[in-house]
Amino acid sequence: MTAYQVCTRCVMDTSDPEITFDDAGVCSHCHAFDRTMRAELESAQAGRLEPALDALIETMKAEGRGKPYDAIMGLSGGVDSSYIAWLVGQKGLRVLAVHCDSGWNSELAVANIENIVKKIGFDLYTEVIDWEEMRDLQLAFFRAGLANCDIPQDHAFMAVLYKVAKKHGIRHILSGSNLSTESILPLSWGYNALDLRHLRAVHKRFGRVKLKTFPVLPMWKRYILYPFFHGMRFVRVLNYVPYYKDRAKKLIADELGWRDYGGKHYESIFTKFFQSYYLPVKFGFDKRRAHYASLIVSNQMTRDQALAQLQQLSYDPATIEGDKEFVAKKMGVSAAEFDAIMESPPHSYRDYPSNEGLFEFKDWVMKSLVRKRVRRGV
Repeated sequence: MTAYQVCTRCVMDTSDPEITFDDAGVCSHCHAFDRTMRAELESAQAGRLEPALDALIETMKAEGRGKPYDAIMGLSGGVDSSYIAWLVGQKGLRVLAVHCDSGWNSELAVANIENIVKKIGFDLYTEVIDWEEMRDLQLAFFRAGLANCDIPQDHAFMAVLYKVAKKHGIRHILSGSNLSTESILPLSWGYNALDLRHLRAVHKRFGRVKLKTFPVLPMWKRYILYPFFHGMRFVRVLNYVPYYKDRAKKLIADELGWRDYGGKHYESIFTKFFQSYYLPVKFGFDKRRAHYASLIVSNQMTRDQALAQLQQLSYDPATIEGDKEFVAKKMGVSAAEFDAIMESPPHSYRDYPSNEGLFEFKDWVMKSLVRKRVRRGV
């Protein structure tokens, strides 16, 4: 059994089974950040990349002439998407905001979304996912004993975004994915939500409801059809600008009436429960470690601050039984069945079919193309 160890630079520890440490006790996640992400993040934080974003926005505006929208974005009511909406709104971009209602929205998230689109003037399209299908898929992931039970929600959100973009002829999709707050996340903690083969394999084995309308995004559409035949492009807006989470929260609160919901991705009641209780209790890891580690390497939090916060439970012991009862009831299972799910052995995503090898090959091809372009000075 591996002895417990925590990184001397960030707060990642051996709850990640694939973590390694150098002689100084610095973890593999910190080294990966330094090797592949630090230079780009520092350029963004110094403001050197914003002119490139401004040029890209002008391109979006030019392509959008004669059309109702220049770009499209997903809007969850969380910090990242809310800040992007404010930022591009300030730059005069006409954006269609898309929200996916998976049945788990908190009232606070809904209020945030309504305030944002009203104050910025964006149109909002909301797609409501069939609840019986979403519920059955999420239960399938619970019954499979998997860590990333957010895959059904995340997959549907991305599929809807592309579908709506194609319908309106929009080429640019604004993404909240960023290096500033999301640079560290072990693969074993959160497998790829875009792997449709994995989603279908888990549902085939553990699901009980036929998926008739659930939005799906096959790999060939995401990486071949949409980018090469429809010219669609993902724009990670926050990687172009100085993005500091606490400053962003204050700004959107002041400018948009945004209200905090307490944790990363806690705008979803489901995500809040599974990250704060299901993962640490069943799998023994706390996703706050990855969130805080990302903030540490981007100089937004000190290691001591993170360690102090990790001393506090990720859930409220006074309310957790009520939260469990609410989640079980909404998902249509008894308290006894939900307890059995919690007590069953955890599994790795590698215990079920997936396209992990294809995604790794895709990543290798893309990195090879980037290296060739750099060598050619393109």
